[in-house]
Amino acid sequence: MIQTLLTFAAFWAASYALHLAFYFGQGGLMIAINNRHPERRIQPRRRGEKRARVEIIASLKSLVVTSGCVAGGVFLAWNGWTLWGHVELTWFSAIGGFVLSVVVYDAWFYWGHRIMHLPRLYKHHFLHHKSVAPTVWSNYSDTLIDAFAMQSYYLVAPIFLPLAPLVLIAHRLLDHINGQIGHAGFEYFADRTTRFPSPMLCTTFHDQHHEYFNYNFANFFSIWDRLFGTIHPDYDKTVARFEQGSPTKQP
Repeated sequence: MIQTLLTFAAFWAASYALHLAFYFGQGGLMIAINNRHPERRIQPRRRGEKRARVEIIASLKSLVVTSGCVAGGVFLAWNGWTLWGHVELTWFSAIGGFVLSVVVYDAWFYWGHRIMHLPRLYKHHFLHHKSVAPTVWSNYSDTLIDAFAMQSYYLVAPIFLPLAPLVLIAHRLLDHINGQIGHAGFEYFADRTTRFPSPMLCTTFHDQHHEYFNYNFANFFSIWDRLFGTIHPDYDKTVARFEQGSPTKQP
């Protein structure tokens, strides 16, 4: 038992260290890019950068929870302590498991996110929405409860889904990259593949969630928001304007 706990602690420590490395590494790179392209700012009247210190401190805390959930899920899958036992890594299990996990997680995130917006629970999500104009540092600016609500997927999913450890890690890496891009506050990826009828998203999608609060709850795709009427009514038009090289708003 002690050896098992020590091994899990090592998984958790490694997970936390890797999360920090990617958080600061990608964040620093994106800031350098943003500084060279001020015309790509989504909310030109706001400057979210003034909250950077607060967001980073909150992230250092919430990443303890996030990295713990990821470490727990990987640890369970690694030891075969799931409904599927040890999942052999093949081309089929890698690609199929990855796609399955991303699709299921988007549903988890959409409904979990909407639940966290309910009046009785919103106090645990409010910290994240203090970043009205999000930055690359906003992605993990959460309370511990909020972080667990969103990221406990990585702890639960390998129990019920046939996910090899490396597949879960790959999904988490994509989620991290996508999350910091989604909070960057600058738009680089708007094109016809990120607006209707495509289910794909660009940075503007989540930026509008921070700016307008009651729209755009999903993470990877717009499907859930379109089905349940929670997509911002101007999302597709805003993407089209960015696609044409025009600013979304006049400064």
